[in-house]
Amino acid sequence: MIRRVVLFGLLCAWHVLAAPADVEPIDTASAPALAFPVRCELGVDCFIQNFVDRDPGAGWRDYACGALSYDGHLGTDIRVPSLFEMERGVEVLAAAPGVVAAVRDGEPDVSVGERGRENLRGRDAGNGVRITHGNGWETQYSHLKRGSVRVAQGQKVAAGDALGMIGLSGNTEFPHLDFVVRYRARSIDPFAPQPLAGGECHGGPTAQTLWRADQSQSLRYRPSGVLIAGFSAEKPVRDKAQHGEYRAAIDATAPSLVFWVEAYGLRGGDVERLELKAPSGEVLASREQVVPGNYAVRFGYVGRKRRGDNWAAGAYVAEYSVKRAGEAVVQRQERIELR
Repeated sequence: MIRRVVLFGLLCAWHVLAAPADVEPIDTASAPALAFPVRCELGVDCFIQNFVDRDPGAGWRDYACGALSYDGHLGTDIRVPSLFEMERGVEVLAAAPGVVAAVRDGEPDVSVGERGRENLRGRDAGNGVRITHGNGWETQYSHLKRGSVRVAQGQKVAAGDALGMIGLSGNTEFPHLDFVVRYRARSIDPFAPQPLAGGECHGGPTAQTLWRADQSQSLRYRPSGVLIAGFSAEKPVRDKAQHGEYRAAIDATAPSLVFWVEAYGLRGGDVERLELKAPSGEVLASREQVVPGNYAVRFGYVGRKRRGDNWAAGAYVAEYSVKRAGEAVVQRQERIELR
């Protein structure tokens, strides 16, 4: 165990290396073709929360000129919707053939907000795996679930081999895989590998990526989206929603009917709307507001208390939408049948 920790300590040190704003082009011809490193359907049961930061200054922006990053971020954060899915288990996969260079396991799955940064002891990457692919290329898979790592140092892996499970270990506040690609110890953006002068961005999809060609459509850029949504019979608490505690059935005797949603990638000036309708089409509750600032994630709800008799039997429909500069960037509809 001590040997494994020391090896991964080197990995953590490499994790903080950034490429200069103006450097020589990357030899992408020598790069491995990358498969998506999580067993999930992107945009459905997993989401890209953060891309590599392409801004060389104090601000940040992703490869598509969006805000899905943070200052100095060197990887791609692939998150599951909630702690409920993490606890059920979501596999992390090798993105390309290679040899396992380092592993770590044993770090607890605890949010850094609860554990404290000072208690990480330099193990910000948490549990994880580092794989070399030849020609100076390597990939790193961080924040894995404790006890889930399935490979050992020196082991050969093929693309798609299971490495472990998405977790909450290390310096993170949400369950995700931090996927880092490096070339000769420099962190590379797999969506746009070539350096751009002055931290410019591409403004949209690019012809050249490190991803396999058959995955280009599933990896299309999504600026915002819904992580989780549902109904509760009480004023919802985000922690309960994250742990799947509102999955139990609700019947017509419920004291309240509340629609809740957690979305990612909201920006200041977005117009957010939540609406709940009865089976008759009557609007029971609605709320529309301008988002006051940028939100990596945003939890909201709308609902009504039951008045007198039981709720009318039938299908209740809830809708959530976000408009940005007049264009819809998020739309989600949920239904619940009350009897």
